[in-house]
Amino acid sequence: MKATLLGLLALALLAALVYFLMGAGVLQPGDLQTDEAPAGIAYFAGACYVIGGLLILARKRWLWVIGAVINALVIVTFIAAYAARPSVLFSAPGLATKAAQILLEIGLIYLIVTYKNKETAR
Repeated sequence: MKATLLGLLALALLAALVYFLMGAGVLQPGDLQTDEAPAGIAYFAGACYVIGGLLILARKRWLWVIGAVINALVIVTFIAAYAARPSVLFSAPGLATKAAQILLEIGLIYLIVTYKNKETAR
C-alpha cells in the first residue's frame, strides 16, 4: 500500500508541476490566450494538487473519495470546455495533466475499493 500511496503522490505532484509551469508561462496549452486562462488559475490548480497529493498520505478513505470526485470533475470540465479546441486538448500540458489525473483517478478508486475490503475483513 505504501508504494501505491507514494505513486499517487508522485502523480499529483507531476500534475501540480505542469500547472505551475503553465502559470509561469514555460508551457503553453495550445492556442489558449492569457486572458482566457489567467496564471492565477494554474497556480491555484497546482497548489490544490500538491495539497491533495499530500492528503492521500493521510490514509483516510473519505479524503480519497472526495479527492476522486473533485479530480473526476476537473477531468470532465477540461474535456467539456476544450472538446472543440484540439490545440488545447492535445497540447503537451493538456495531455500531461490529464494523463496524470486519469492515472491518479484510477489509483484513488483502487485505494477506495481495496481499503473498504480491508475494513470489512476485520
